Amino acid sequence: MPRSEEAAAWFSAVYKAVQEVPHGKVTSYGHIATLLGYPERPRQVGICLKHLPRAEDQPDARYNSDTVPWQRVVNAKGVISPRDGGTARQEAALNQENVEVEHGSLGERSIDFAAYGWFPRRLPSDDAEDSD
Repeated sequence: MPRSEEAAAWFSAVYKAVQEVPHGKVTSYGHIATLLGYPERPRQVGICLKHLPRAEDQPDARYNSDTVPWQRVVNAKGVISPRDGGTARQEAALNQENVEVEHGSLGERSIDFAAYGWFPRRLPSDDAEDSD
């Protein structure tokens, strides 16, 4: 999907950052953008995840839905962003990680950040590089 080296580097950085979100935890698009040094780019994080190849379609891709835990990223309110049938798929994937998804009166599906949120000041890989 990326059409330039800069875009490819951004997609790769987003996917690597999302890979660091622990099992059973969730974070926001904005927090991933902040961790990458671009707090003004939460929508671009969402675009990257929207274009993440499904493992069924590209099983040998370096980054796909099996290697990047896309389900662990939600919007800043803790709500699964609505899209073409993807909300139920994301909820099911989160339920497999024992993350409780609540249903609101308007059909929104949300996660309690107090219980499941992951908001470190830095990526664990950045901390590991500093200690080397």
